[in-house]
Amino acid sequence: MAEHEYGRLSALGNQQWKRPRPTGAAAVKLSGEVVANPYAWPYDGRLIPSRTALLVLDMQTDFCGKSGYVDRMGYDVFSTARAIEPTRRLLEMVRSIPEFTVIYTREGHRPDLADLAPNKRWRSRLIGAEIGTEGPAGRILVRGEPGWQIVPQLTPLPGETIVDKPGKGSFYGTDLDLILRSRGITHLILTGMTTDVGVQSTMREANDRGYECLILEDCTGATDIDNHVAALNMVTMQGGVFGAVTTSDQLIRVLLRLSLESARLTEGELTI
Repeated sequence: MAEHEYGRLSALGNQQWKRPRPTGAAAVKLSGEVVANPYAWPYDGRLIPSRTALLVLDMQTDFCGKSGYVDRMGYDVFSTARAIEPTRRLLEMVRSIPEFTVIYTREGHRPDLADLAPNKRWRSRLIGAEIGTEGPAGRILVRGEPGWQIVPQLTPLPGETIVDKPGKGSFYGTDLDLILRSRGITHLILTGMTTDVGVQSTMREANDRGYECLILEDCTGATDIDNHVAALNMVTMQGGVFGAVTTSDQLIRVLLRLSLESARLTEGELTI
């Protein structure tokens, strides 16, 4: 998808995903609220780092790099790679805030393909990028191969959790739910690949499990801009049926305040 089409999408974003806020007492803005559509996120009024996780979903060469799965299928990699830089900036901000959890996922299959469903393999063969076959980035969507790795711009830091998954959703066939609950996580911020498949599947799974979700438009991407927009619009229907939508800039504004508050508290403790 051409870059100018995503530029058009970003320009329209302020109008499309920021509806009028309520007036009166309901309009009081707490310092931890993120401007989002269709409601200021989170629903319970304040972003608390110790209860929040940033999910970086499937930001792998196979999905947003040259010679990977998406590229081999014939799609314009810009459509997905556009999310790398804003996600990198967001990670820098999140990592500066104590108690904020970062979790990565990687979609891929065992080298023997024992966990690859026959219909999934058939579909990938039909489009010319059969999972498990050799390509410029190694065997497509196979664990341990170069294409399966997280793109270097977003390399996980030591101590950041990586969840490997065989399917589209991040809860299916993984221990993600156990990891989140054991850490007291109740709120999720979703970034990654792809908006209409892996990200939306994960958001739906999370919503059904009671997590409060926020998806970032510029930190996600799809192989088709119409699918990207449709997936985001679905989130906002029925008062936010799966959560809310915003941009990394809106979230970073709130995170900056939280970071400054944390720094002031730390400074105060040191002077006591």
